[in-house]
Amino acid sequence: MKASDVWKLYASGETTIEAVRGVNVSLEVGEMVAIMGPSGCGKTTLLNVLSGIDVPSAGNVVVNGQPLFGISDNERTIMRSHYLGFIFQDFNLLPVLSAVENVELPLLLLGNSAGEARQRAQQALADVGLGDRSQHRPAELSGGQQQRVAVARAIVHRPAVVLCDEPTGNLDSRTSAEVLDLLKRINTEHKTTFLIVTHDASIAELCDRVLHMEDGIIIRDSSRTEEE
Repeated sequence: MKASDVWKLYASGETTIEAVRGVNVSLEVGEMVAIMGPSGCGKTTLLNVLSGIDVPSAGNVVVNGQPLFGISDNERTIMRSHYLGFIFQDFNLLPVLSAVENVELPLLLLGNSAGEARQRAQQALADVGLGDRSQHRPAELSGGQQQRVAVARAIVHRPAVVLCDEPTGNLDSRTSAEVLDLLKRINTEHKTTFLIVTHDASIAELCDRVLHMEDGIIIRDSSRTEEE
């Protein structure tokens, strides 16, 4: 994934807010990168643009060698469903579906057969330690278990990049550590690239690089060795 001179402007009355200002980001295959900075610095806005949820005011994003913008909404949706995975602070699971039904949904949308989707979803749940909870609905799971289901859903289609917005924000410290260990294991074993917006310093310690944002720009791009 590569972002080139990305800007995101918002109109607020007669004022223009520059939420993201000329950001350049390049992620290598298998990297685990954190974005950190004070509230309101543009972290989530940048993540939304990189994920295709929001359209930049200027600049472009390339995923798997293909531009994410300057294409139709349908083409962008197809790209996102193939190459990107998403993990949110609030889990965003469908409450009426079981864990396995939540996880298999991306595969069904990609056109996989019901049988294959179910098999792969069951395996993804087993991979995150929830093989015995596949028929439970979100309300029947703890917060940590719900986030594990969300992780399984994010990786079940084997995306190139998983984008995470405060993935441990609603979890206690012990459960946060378990989820972080899970993300790191997936990153190491499958060479999945992770980009994680966070306030959690323990996440930064696990990452290869940390992008420090302030006032809509990246003020520092430091490797783990530099952080140490």
